[in-house]
Amino acid sequence: MIEIRFHGRGGQGVVVASKILAVAYFLEGKYVQAFPAFGAERRGAPVAAFTRVDDSPIRLRNYIYTPDHIVVLDPTLMEMTNVTEGLKKGGLILININEPPSTFSSYADFQVATVGASGIAVEHRLGTPTAPIVNTSVLGAFARASGTIGLDAVARAIEDSVPHNPEQNVAAARAAYQKV
Repeated sequence: MIEIRFHGRGGQGVVVASKILAVAYFLEGKYVQAFPAFGAERRGAPVAAFTRVDDSPIRLRNYIYTPDHIVVLDPTLMEMTNVTEGLKKGGLILININEPPSTFSSYADFQVATVGASGIAVEHRLGTPTAPIVNTSVLGAFARASGTIGLDAVARAIEDSVPHNPEQNVAAARAAYQKV
């Protein structure tokens, strides 16, 4: 089983990202779950969302406490909370930031990948320059960094799941895939 935890803020598309990723895995023939965890439900508040993937039916119905991968849509959350809590040794941390992975030497027990998903989202007119919607960009980067899902499945899931600007969202995912 692969377990993924997303960290972001309300309005960034964290919950939608976990659902789109589940659809992508489903399109590749996997069993999936996607679900959110909310605290204060308001724009800008910290949000976590989860995706589980397996080759057989998933019977678990709890939060993910020991994820294989972490996806951080808002890097300021890394200063406020321990986003790596429970992350398995050698697990992937994908961070939306314009800095090289070597910047995060304190995470030596993990694989670190970075992508400037906010800039990519702005380039593709997803959200605004002050509030970019980075979820689809991050999913493209996740496909490459994790190696657990194909970019074509992610693109199809975006096309099937995103009602507004699906072409720009797919283009942003493809761009992030190349830049991670």
